[in-house]
Amino acid sequence: MAQQEHRLEADIVVAGGGLSGICAALAAARMGCKVILIQDRPVLGGNSSSEIRMHISGAEALINRKRDGLDYRETGIIEELKLEEVVANPQRSAHIWDVVLWDAVIREPNITLLLNTICDGAAVTDDKLPPASDLVVSGTQGIDPMGSVRRIRYVHASRPSTEDAFIIEGKFFIDCTGDGRLGYEAGADFRYGREGKDDYGESLAPVDKGDGKVLGSSIMFTARRYDRPMPFTPPSWARKFTEEDLKYRNHQGLDYGFWWIEWGGQLDTIKDNERIRDELMAIALGVWDHIKNGGDHGADNWALDWIGFLPGKRESRRFYGDHVLTQRDVQEAPLFPDRIAYGGWPIDVHVPEGIDRPDERPNFAIGVNQPYSIPLRCLYSRNVTNMFMAGRNISTSHVAFGSTRVMGTCALLGQAAGTAAAIACKNDLPAARVCVEEPWLRQIQEQLLRDDCYLVEMAADDPSDLARQAVICASSWIAGGEPAQVTNGITRRLAGSENMWISEAGWPQSLSLTWSKPQTISLVELTLDTGLHRELRLSMSELIANRSIRGPQPETLRDFNLRLYQGDRMVAERQIRGNYQRKLRIRLDDQVSGDRLELEALAAWEVDHARLFEVRVYS
Repeated sequence: MAQQEHRLEADIVVAGGGLSGICAALAAARMGCKVILIQDRPVLGGNSSSEIRMHISGAEALINRKRDGLDYRETGIIEELKLEEVVANPQRSAHIWDVVLWDAVIREPNITLLLNTICDGAAVTDDKLPPASDLVVSGTQGIDPMGSVRRIRYVHASRPSTEDAFIIEGKFFIDCTGDGRLGYEAGADFRYGREGKDDYGESLAPVDKGDGKVLGSSIMFTARRYDRPMPFTPPSWARKFTEEDLKYRNHQGLDYGFWWIEWGGQLDTIKDNERIRDELMAIALGVWDHIKNGGDHGADNWALDWIGFLPGKRESRRFYGDHVLTQRDVQEAPLFPDRIAYGGWPIDVHVPEGIDRPDERPNFAIGVNQPYSIPLRCLYSRNVTNMFMAGRNISTSHVAFGSTRVMGTCALLGQAAGTAAAIACKNDLPAARVCVEEPWLRQIQEQLLRDDCYLVEMAADDPSDLARQAVICASSWIAGGEPAQVTNGITRRLAGSENMWISEAGWPQSLSLTWSKPQTISLVELTLDTGLHRELRLSMSELIANRSIRGPQPETLRDFNLRLYQGDRMVAERQIRGNYQRKLRIRLDDQVSGDRLELEALAAWEVDHARLFEVRVYS
């Protein structure tokens, strides 16, 4: 039976259902855009899914590096998903994470999800960039802003499991495929491989002259301890390793594999992916054979529980945008005017050949000293006018990519790309215009701040937020936790400031906003404390899992009442019980009017006082 072809259309088409794609799709859909999300696997989550089971790492690395107790964890949609997972999944099942992600996507009415569907073609037409700001012109990488560029008309996708094919039209397209399949089919400019030291003046570039090598891929495994000896006989094709072979590769922890089971960066990680998978299987079982049978590793009662058949890929194509993020940008952390996300993972560069270089350490990791900003110019194609990208395929050098590639950062990039694409779509403007020119750039940034993303040293300043016009009082507060901070535009603890209302101990506590005249109010938004100074990661490793609290976070306000008054008369009330999320949007019926809004805090999950970062009020 021949494939049946279907024609679909959307405002925004997102290719790739890893964390960057999920966050891009949710961000755009929540802004009212019709979104089609294409994912080539049966589950969402990419490298974090049950098929691969890599950690969601990111700026949380600064928690252990800085040890200053400040808030570094990523927020926005990724925080929402992680908070959902720790409550739904105290047993730490990788499969329940799949369900959490799938549920978040299918509950969004503006998203059409196509699983097991491969984006395998694109139709493009010539286009022209209209005159843009000096920022765009000076940032372009050799592209004449009035010259001929490309525009995607539609993408082709196929779903072998149902013998269906799709022609999917869109106004904007976001490539979150990791390998950059959509952008490659559309002819977007890209780089594969490592730059030399002189290309961008990067002292950490591993080679003097650029080459075609990239970071390798890994497969993970999990193991369990039993109450009896568990023998292991390796297959004939498993590789052999000695202690000398693994002298630079710690293999003490047994429950959650080893990221350094890595190989294939000297090959084409796209075209040679099947060969890489086969070799990684031989390596993984060879390492396990050494642990079980190559000396005393305390592994007699341990047995393999799961092994991945899908390589966790680190690097392939990186598209060119109007800015290429480099080592200097990561280490010196300039505040880009078009910043839309931040990173904080070390510059973590691996040996391409991985385990085949036993006399070298598997990586070098140079920690960053503070969160660094990532500009929006890294998130759209320099020669495809309606294509954004997010995830590990953004516009960076190989060295900077060593930091931006991790999934916590990729999730922020996805939310930023989805937000920018939605605003570009609503204003019918090409990516290069909407991303750098006022008022659209500031609109993108304000939307990200409203949606609980952090932009380094940028406070929210939303003129439509009625809370900024109110007089704010509280039943009590401690020094440094004054109630007026709930409208200062910053929603995390930074050096020198808590940036939130912190009450004295005891319940109930109250916070009120009072206006000089009645306001018509339909929506109240709250941002609560969820312990951003701690790690929050799903891990199959007992050691890493113990760094997280598996359940509602202790600081979070659990039970409270929200009441609107007109004079002494209550005109609206909402009772919230059992909350564990950080960002709450509470709707009031029929745009009621009142001159005083009161939040009565009744209990947090564990702490004995109220903590609240932000209150926003909208008509």
